[in-house]
Amino acid sequence: MSILAGVIGDPIGHSRSPRLHGHWLARYGIDGYYVPLHVRAADLDEMLRLLPRLGFAGVNVTIPHKEAVFARADEVTERAGAVGAANTLSFRQGRILADNTDGIGFIENLRQGAPGWRADRPALVLGAGGAARGIVDALLRSGVPRVTLANRTTERAEALAVTCGERVDVIRWEEMPTVLGAQGLLVNATSLGMTRQPPLTLDFDELPTDALVTDIVYTPLETPLLRWAAARGNPIIDGLGMLLHQAVPGFADWFGTTPVVDDALRRAVLS
Repeated sequence: MSILAGVIGDPIGHSRSPRLHGHWLARYGIDGYYVPLHVRAADLDEMLRLLPRLGFAGVNVTIPHKEAVFARADEVTERAGAVGAANTLSFRQGRILADNTDGIGFIENLRQGAPGWRADRPALVLGAGGAARGIVDALLRSGVPRVTLANRTTERAEALAVTCGERVDVIRWEEMPTVLGAQGLLVNATSLGMTRQPPLTLDFDELPTDALVTDIVYTPLETPLLRWAAARGNPIIDGLGMLLHQAVPGFADWFGTTPVVDDALRRAVLS
């Protein structure tokens, strides 16, 4: 019997997850399907009841449902609980299990893209949305001594910091250049610089040239921030790897095979 899984969101047409999981299903010869499902907020409860009955083993969750599905889950992992949102659901015997793998995807992308990276220097994270929550939690768990948050709306960053503990500092957006010199990692967790979004217009000149720079945006694959960093000699990592690595736990749980993230997968998703 074929195994079913998918991704839910509103909108959903932009998602690259079907291409990603489809590559793995073909690669490992698994009898299964992974489908995109356009689910509006008003239909979310009904869909969560219906999917297990249709034989779905689980689904990935994208904007805007990550917090809503977390609240509806019967059981949540520790990392999902720390973030207050879920991007991966598994259906088991009538129960919904919620996980958040954004942080795992982020850290594994760093480890694969920059094997020499060590979590022994402070990090500056731009943004305070759902992705930033997972990233900050993962950085703290990996041993980063301090994380500084800068967000265009300072109150939102302060709300995130309260849930993360005393190793997180908050600064105003315009104060960001004053802390750059102490950072070993710069993370853009905003949509600034993404295709059809405003540019990220900040002065990063004080950032050490050995600091790792990464952007969770992957459209375009090389954002203006990454081009700037590469031109001055900083090591850089694009955002596609985070998408690929965050998908591993869900695929392993639903289809029973732990997949590999490699260049063939990147080419398939980008094709």
